[in-house]
Amino acid sequence: MSVAILAVLSFLVAALSLSGCRADKTPKQSGVADSSQPSSVGEPPAEAPEGAPAAANDKRPVIVCFGDSLTAGYGTDLGQSYPDYLQTDLNAEGYNYRVVNEGISGNTTKDGVDRLDTVLALKPSVVVVEFGGNDGLRGLRIEDSRTNLDKIVGTLKASGTKVVLAGITLPPDYGPDYIKQFTHTYAMLAAKYHVPILPFLLKGVFGVDGMMQTDRTHATNEGNKVVAKNVLPLVTPLLKR
Repeated sequence: MSVAILAVLSFLVAALSLSGCRADKTPKQSGVADSSQPSSVGEPPAEAPEGAPAAANDKRPVIVCFGDSLTAGYGTDLGQSYPDYLQTDLNAEGYNYRVVNEGISGNTTKDGVDRLDTVLALKPSVVVVEFGGNDGLRGLRIEDSRTNLDKIVGTLKASGTKVVLAGITLPPDYGPDYIKQFTHTYAMLAAKYHVPILPFLLKGVFGVDGMMQTDRTHATNEGNKVVAKNVLPLVTPLLKR
């Protein structure tokens, strides 16, 4: 990373911690949002979004984007999360799939494990897994995060679902050894389960003017468009036209 990007990374701790603490108070994308149907901004995850009845009748195979605030679209308006743009890109390329946003701000890998049944109930064809940022910023044990991610990916694969793994990194003040182990987790699990990997979800976004919000942690509307483009080529080889 350049010196400039490393400097910007130091802001991640407070910002992502803030998004986790305010996850149930700040307007954000719904935790269970169908990117192909309208829903209400800030709607509590326990309630069905407005588009639920239409989604229930939608027989297209499902792609689930499963993660934390980076997936949920924290700080952006309705329709501006990366799963929303992934839906648009898939439609444009002629893929008849329904993208469901299962991102919840503040979630750790343990929260992801706890939500596996919800994701599996959707019978997804593909799941894009993005967890770990909150674990790292809280300094949780690498072994625990690794075990949780292993269970997430392993459980999804065992169900017959195809998985794409998206990674993230940490500010330099967490120390080179911790960061090395943290980032290696994604590569290790991708190799173990033979799944495609995007090593850094915010590639081409982080540190780029106009692509990041003022918290310097979450992508803007424009940034999420790029994130969707990052994810798209990993997803499309797993789909049928």
